[in-house]
Amino acid sequence: AGESLGGRLDALNALVDAATEAASKSKHVYVLKFFGDVTASQVAQLRQEITAVLTSAEAEERADEVVLVLNTGGGTVTGYGLAASQLLRLKEAGLPLTICVEQVAASGGYMMACVADRLVASPFAVLGSIGVITEQPNVYERLKREGISFSTITAGKYKRTLTPTKKVDPLDEKKLKSDIEQVLKLFKGFVAQNRPSLDIDKIATGETWFGPDALERNMVDKLATVDEVLLDYVDKGAQVFGLKYTEKPPSPLAALGIGGSAGEAAPLAQLALSWLLARGRDGGGEGAAL
Repeated sequence: AGESLGGRLDALNALVDAATEAASKSKHVYVLKFFGDVTASQVAQLRQEITAVLTSAEAEERADEVVLVLNTGGGTVTGYGLAASQLLRLKEAGLPLTICVEQVAASGGYMMACVADRLVASPFAVLGSIGVITEQPNVYERLKREGISFSTITAGKYKRTLTPTKKVDPLDEKKLKSDIEQVLKLFKGFVAQNRPSLDIDKIATGETWFGPDALERNMVDKLATVDEVLLDYVDKGAQVFGLKYTEKPPSPLAALGIGGSAGEAAPLAQLALSWLLARGRDGGGEGAAL
């Protein structure tokens, strides 16, 4: 009976080992999410997740891929430019990138989306808004009525153009218009380079389109939900992994300032230590340890 049980365990272990080996050799698909705000602050998390993928993925042996679930209406040029650059790291490493737009990829969001090797959007997702905008209120006339003057001293012809407190000057408006047109030129160039199949001059108008219209304009490759995309990978035998970077929460001792370099303990930590020592001298404690 003992030999029979041992044989069964050996067979079971062999099956587990075989399944583990097969799973390790099958394609891995890493799923990331980017639900962006105006400043693209989520790029801090995205860059860590991409680094994690790059350190574990195998582009050649397993033909691993990455899927990014994207939802954002765009925002700052610098923030979304950085986010798009992070996605380029995947392509430079030879990892195919599929981007799935669930609801919206507009302006800077489309800048990110166009990096994809395969761009998929749900039927009612909104895409586009390739354009640049800047606006600010001007209170110069109101301040003038109140008898308030605002002085700004600059060095450099264009150090300050339009400001909320300065009288509007047509030359300043012309300079700012020139600046944002230059940004649009860079935006259009980036989209055209990463998605050469579309007519950039026809879509870089600031307009947005729903999924079917975007597909007609070659702004996306396919209309489908992210669920369909992931199930298709599973049906083809791929291992699908969700990946999310989170910061390790600080320990209670760190909150007290304990555990840092010598001489940097916070006053609260010093008070806590003094209290514990006093209790020990008075016999009120039973051996507290930090």
